[in-house]
Amino acid sequence: MSPEIQTLSDQTEAEASLKRPGLLSAALALGALGVVFGDIGTSVLYAFRECFNPAYGLPIDETSVLGILSLLFWALVLVVCVKYLAVVTRADNEGEGGIFALMARILEHETAAPAGSRRSRVIMLGLIGTALLVADGMLTPSISVLSAIEGLNVAAPKLEQYVIPITIGILAALFSVQKHGTSAIGGWFGPVMLVWFVSIAALGALWIVERPAVLLAVNPVWAAKFFLSHNIASLMVLGAVVLAVTGCEALYADLGHFGRRPIAACWYWMVFPSLVLNYFGQGAFVLQRGQTAIGNPFFEMAPQFLAYPLVVLSAAATIIASQALISGMFSLARQAVQLDYLPRIKIVYTSPTMTGQIFVPIANILLAVSTIALVIGFRTSSGMAAAYGIAVIGAMATTSLLMFTVEREQWGWKLWQALAATGFFIAIETAFLVGNAAKILRGGWFPLAAGLGVLAVLTSWRRGSQAMTRIALDRALPIEEFVANIAKDPPSRVRGTAVFITDYPFVTPRVLLHHLKHNRVLHEHIILLAGVTRNVPSIPSSRRLEITDLGNGFVHVVVNSGFIQSVNMKEIEELMMAANMQYVAHASYFIGHISLRLSGKSGLPLWSKAIFAFLLRNQRSAYDFYGIPVNRVVEFGEQTEL
Repeated sequence: MSPEIQTLSDQTEAEASLKRPGLLSAALALGALGVVFGDIGTSVLYAFRECFNPAYGLPIDETSVLGILSLLFWALVLVVCVKYLAVVTRADNEGEGGIFALMARILEHETAAPAGSRRSRVIMLGLIGTALLVADGMLTPSISVLSAIEGLNVAAPKLEQYVIPITIGILAALFSVQKHGTSAIGGWFGPVMLVWFVSIAALGALWIVERPAVLLAVNPVWAAKFFLSHNIASLMVLGAVVLAVTGCEALYADLGHFGRRPIAACWYWMVFPSLVLNYFGQGAFVLQRGQTAIGNPFFEMAPQFLAYPLVVLSAAATIIASQALISGMFSLARQAVQLDYLPRIKIVYTSPTMTGQIFVPIANILLAVSTIALVIGFRTSSGMAAAYGIAVIGAMATTSLLMFTVEREQWGWKLWQALAATGFFIAIETAFLVGNAAKILRGGWFPLAAGLGVLAVLTSWRRGSQAMTRIALDRALPIEEFVANIAKDPPSRVRGTAVFITDYPFVTPRVLLHHLKHNRVLHEHIILLAGVTRNVPSIPSSRRLEITDLGNGFVHVVVNSGFIQSVNMKEIEELMMAANMQYVAHASYFIGHISLRLSGKSGLPLWSKAIFAFLLRNQRSAYDFYGIPVNRVVEFGEQTEL
């Protein structure tokens, strides 16, 4: 979900058809090259090679090579062309895509809103998919950059000892520059990736000319022959074939930045042909050269004079792919905070004009440590390939299951149609999962463990937050009742405005009760401010505020936000002043700070409460998160049992 071409991505698909459609669509497609297709576009570095991993014991013959090429080709067709471009990308949430957008779309749908345990199942599926995507995000920069730098083993074997240090240096530099943003260089991502795809297509075509028979692999009969010839080994190879489609979720996640048509056009006219040509070229090269060519066919099939330039271009392409993924992780973290699956964390806007350009320090640190540790631990991209793929398959499967609800309840598909589509995609993903099962002990355990850890954090915060809400509402005083009591027994009033921030609309904030109890005075103007995140991407300024005059100087304001929007108090103050609430200009903000005591009364497991308590203690302060000047903040402490 990288916003590198934000000035373009802010345009909708409809605008693209109205304002110089050819130029804008071309620019969006070029931007998509640099953001959407980096991961899947750099899979050529290792996917075909890993299909001939010595662990599978495959011979280098026509049946094996054409069978694997057929599997790669049809994986791209069925997973990318059919599932994601033909079906999944149509399930946008007001133009936005991604696992959170899909989950929010299901929860928001009015005519078939899931309730109770069914709603919980939808949320759990979405959180599982999110956790697996995060686990995948730890692996992608590592395997991508490492596989590119391993080209030095072919270009200059004497430099082999420097592959790991160079990879670590590149990753460290990549994460260290995140705080500065990428708007200055983002415009180069598309052109560089264009050069990349043209180059890999040309490399493949050179060898296809030598062995044009590899083009026969488009016939799925070769895939069937491969399965019949190699039995168990053919199933294990599927664990490597899936590496060719690891970037599929990015097609959906970046929907809001570029639109479905530019992404599809980019895929069909540039990315898909380039990938097929390169994979088939690698197959032709291996058939031509035999067993000696299987070490690193991508780099070995290049002419010697292009060896160094190809390493540099590969490194640039993998850095761009990694940058897109890192930006996507930042965006995912912001959405999780907005939807209350994570506590308040520091989010830095790195561009004054591009709202999508964000930096999340804690996410950056965790990604940096994990990716560098993976490089040190696995040492080679082949070793890391054993860990890669499982998390991606899980994320794909959760998307397939969530799509069933969309197909049935929102698109009006008949039951057999939705079952057939979902069953078809799940069958493919199950086959990939079976192929990856053998890799669990060789490294596949890592993404599963990482995903489980992320899921534990997401669910612990969500359930802890819900438990806190139940506790707060059980003892809450309706705001109308409080205002009526004030009218009956009015306290002293002083000039000025006080804003009391609460998580719960139309109930009296605890901090207001504490303020009145201890200070025995109220301001002339009292604003009760509650934030609500809706299951839509964004809400226009004209509909962000719901203002209710409660009388006696009390005004209740609900701030509506979408799950890709942030709440900035300066902006909210401007909206309130535009609604004739000029007295908010110099208001004091009263905020509650909760101290948690674990009592065992909430019903949550102790481990989950411990995680929630840790997150609550370490979350960012409300005034920092909302951008409230510290000299306008009054904070009250409160202890709550959980």
